[in-house]
Amino acid sequence: MKQQTTMDDGPIDLPLPLDQPEPAADCQVCAALARQRVTAEATGDWSKVSDCNIEIRGHRSPHVRRRRSS
Repeated sequence: MKQQTTMDDGPIDLPLPLDQPEPAADCQVCAALARQRVTAEATGDWSKVSDCNIEIRGHRSPHVRRRRSS
């Protein structure tokens, strides 16, 4: 029987965190998410900050696609 260990074979390589996405100009949804992010940062709710960043990234994609196709 193989002996169990609590260590992995090698070091864990974690990537650097992504930069915070910029909200699209003149978009009320992006602006609301950016305000929520600022409030979350002020209260130290880093999980909410991350959630807002993910939502902004996901919501911005339609804005980027529209600009490229025009």
